[in-house]
Amino acid sequence: MTPSTHRLAVPSLKPLRGVRVLSLALNLPGPAALMRLNAMGATCLKAEPLGKDGGCGDPMGAYNRAAYDTMHSGIKVLRLDLKTEKGQTALHKELARTDVLLTSFRPSALNKLGLGWKSLHKQYPALSVVAIVGAPGERAEEPGHDLTYLAEAGLVTGLELPTTLFADMGGSLMASEAALKAVLQQNISGKSSFQEIALSDAAHWLALPRTWGLTMPKGAVGGAHAGYRIYPCKNGRVAVAALEPHFASALCQAAGVEVKGLGCLFKAETHAAIAAFLANKTRQQLEKLAVVRDIPLHTLAN
Repeated sequence: MTPSTHRLAVPSLKPLRGVRVLSLALNLPGPAALMRLNAMGATCLKAEPLGKDGGCGDPMGAYNRAAYDTMHSGIKVLRLDLKTEKGQTALHKELARTDVLLTSFRPSALNKLGLGWKSLHKQYPALSVVAIVGAPGERAEEPGHDLTYLAEAGLVTGLELPTTLFADMGGSLMASEAALKAVLQQNISGKSSFQEIALSDAAHWLALPRTWGLTMPKGAVGGAHAGYRIYPCKNGRVAVAALEPHFASALCQAAGVEVKGLGCLFKAETHAAIAAFLANKTRQQLEKLAVVRDIPLHTLAN
């Protein structure tokens, strides 16, 4: 599926219908998590700082307005100055009827605003909090961003930037999962909860396949297996994912390579033979071959 045709999946189930979520989280992880919770039926409200001339107060609105608009579709946004009595009054009015609060400030900033967990739990015993931070525990005050957390997890190679914001988006998934857990816990035990979601933890979770060696150069999905690689073709590139034996066998048969056990897929001569075969095919020919031979592949322009 190409980016132009991709659409955000909308779950048919609405398990959070009737649940009220309030978010103070800015930039990407918090709003992305809120978008998912909204899709699951939660009534979502976002409180963000006052912007210039009363406009958007979330930096994402300046970085990429289309991204901001997508994440906030169907979500009511309040613009509040939490450093003022008026802003605090408006916020606490909403907190009194909120089930789950999302935050993304450093713990010290939340404490200065009177929004630390101890204070909130005392005032609103039924309120659960999901706190998105950069790094866990004592490191929550450290400055950092998606790129630094990916680098720490070993997911930055060379000088090129990663192709997407993996830690932020992984963190958003973990935050929405945490909100679901909070609601489930509340329904089962009647108790609210506090959960800290660290973007660095999200990066390390995503890095596990590399940690295990799967995506390292000698790993099966790191380039060592001839059926799982990106090859040049006549008018572009082709991402081949013929990893399972039946897919690998179909690829080898198409390329005229004799298969003598799984080990042959890791030999240099097999790599060379498949590379030569694919280099002589156009994207259109390969797409047709994928259908006829049942080979998982996707062609790319240069």
